[in-house]
Amino acid sequence: MKASIATVSISGNLVEKLKAISSAGFYGVEIFEQDFIAHDGTPRDVGNMVRDFGLEITLFQPFRDFECLPEPLRSKAFDRMERKFDVMQELGTDLVLICSSVHPASLGGIDRAADDLRELGQRAAERGLRVGYEALAWGRHVNDHRDAWEIVRRANHPNTGLILDSFHTLGRKLSPESIRSIPGDRIFFVQVADAPAIEMDLLYWSRHFRNMPGEGDLDVKHFMQAVAATGYDGPVSLEIFNDQFRGGNPSTVALDGYRSLMALMDDVRRVEPEASIDLPDLPERVVVEGIEFIEFAARGDEFTFLSDLLMQLGFSRVGIHRNKAIALWQQGNIRIVVNSETAGHAGAVWSAKGLSVCDIGLRVNSAGDALRRARTLGAKPFAQPLGPGELDIPAIRGLGGSVFHFIDAESGLAEVWHQEFEGKPTAAATEGPLKAFDHIAQTMNYQDMLSWSLFFTSLFQMKKLPMIDVVDPDGLVRSQAIESEDRKTKITLNGAETHRTLAGSFAAKHFGAAVQHLAFSTEDVFDAAEALSSNGFEILPIPGNYYADLAARFDFPDDLLERLRAANILYDEENGAPFFQFYSRQTAGGLFIEIVQRDAAYSGFGAPNAPFRIAAQKRAGLAKGMPAT
Repeated sequence: MKASIATVSISGNLVEKLKAISSAGFYGVEIFEQDFIAHDGTPRDVGNMVRDFGLEITLFQPFRDFECLPEPLRSKAFDRMERKFDVMQELGTDLVLICSSVHPASLGGIDRAADDLRELGQRAAERGLRVGYEALAWGRHVNDHRDAWEIVRRANHPNTGLILDSFHTLGRKLSPESIRSIPGDRIFFVQVADAPAIEMDLLYWSRHFRNMPGEGDLDVKHFMQAVAATGYDGPVSLEIFNDQFRGGNPSTVALDGYRSLMALMDDVRRVEPEASIDLPDLPERVVVEGIEFIEFAARGDEFTFLSDLLMQLGFSRVGIHRNKAIALWQQGNIRIVVNSETAGHAGAVWSAKGLSVCDIGLRVNSAGDALRRARTLGAKPFAQPLGPGELDIPAIRGLGGSVFHFIDAESGLAEVWHQEFEGKPTAAATEGPLKAFDHIAQTMNYQDMLSWSLFFTSLFQMKKLPMIDVVDPDGLVRSQAIESEDRKTKITLNGAETHRTLAGSFAAKHFGAAVQHLAFSTEDVFDAAEALSSNGFEILPIPGNYYADLAARFDFPDDLLERLRAANILYDEENGAPFFQFYSRQTAGGLFIEIVQRDAAYSGFGAPNAPFRIAAQKRAGLAKGMPAT
């Protein structure tokens, strides 16, 4: 597949854009005219620079307001196009995009437009060039790909073809099925963009809210299935207009684009097996079976505090690493690794961030497939020198300096706890009120949320839940959950726009993104609260006003409300399915713990309670005895 991206999709000057696009692995690039004009080199210089980066110029765009103009505007439009042909020949590209006219003087008419494009096709042919016609969703007379195809069909010139853009089709809620009837060789170029489902002016929506395939709500897979069915084998290109991307890191955005495009076309290949889609060998999305472990970097007073906290939570230290200063704690199916090494990844994380989650272990159906898919989609492998008897567990670098290890039973990697650690956990040692990870919460800057959601959904069989707004007394936090198909593995992404919020302060201290809280499940929240409190665990105090409001919202049986109030337990319901939760105060750097009891039919995370929990945590401040730095 010839993966391409428009220069308008990412930030930076033209050189920075091309460097990022090349590094991400793209075959080619659309030169957006504004980027070209702003550059201080000649067209020939730009063409040579593109090729020096190992890229091809797949398209020069856009040319606006061409067809159906009265004289003398019509002649002027052809003159303008001849000048662009000069530029194209200097650049070394043979295809230009002409978008349907929005000119107020445009007369309209399919035959008139076809006549103009036929003549333009002939002029292009004389120079060895091609022209592609695209229907803008807000075009004055042509705003539907079916009309654009009819114009190209009637123009009937080999150098005039159709350009398709998923946004212009799906944004107007048009079915892409009609694309299947278009001959593949008459489609000159295909552009792909996703977008969130927002009801607003089409032009404004297009110019500010497009995103990568898989980051939005448009059915881009259906669109590309229809394109693939035509036999089209040209470039598939990203044309993304997004305010966040324009201000983001060009390398990150380019890599996200490449990852999204490869994952999309892999999906299409699997449902359209007759289509000829040339892609690298890519395993299917990997099944996540659970969170195998969470690893903390901790030293000094923070190590002591974390050890005490784990004991208060009912964990037992069940193993010590044979070669390194690493302790293994366990309760139920929950494993917590505490790494106090001064070297390696954990040492570097502690030096930069203090007490932090430095590694996440995912239990998957195939660790090898997870690594291969991740690497093919642009992730970097992670490895450290192995000591005697240590297993080589596949791992990748995630986003924001994160690391993910993949463990499966089939390859024997699940034996790591017996092979690398001294001490064997007994049933008695691991029994306690906490049973498993309910979810983990990754906190980040809001502009990084799309990258994180794409990271998980492109690598794993996980889906996004609807985004919700969480009200902090000092601002707004956007929250979106990612969960496995069996709903047993859940990760919440919390994006902060200001450092004044609880999440924003945490993101600032951790330089962008890190795990802010761990949620553990229990079978009886009241027994868990009593047991943990008897161990010295301080449950976050919740004000009486909250429980008075609960009494007005729900009909509680017998003494349930008083039990909730006495134990500082929060409550929510979803279609009658109950959900209970209680929290710790914040610890060093903003980390905290959550304990939940959820009914199987409850799919949320207690979002209605979040404003009250956040306010209570801000009042409570740091846990007693916990150093602030």
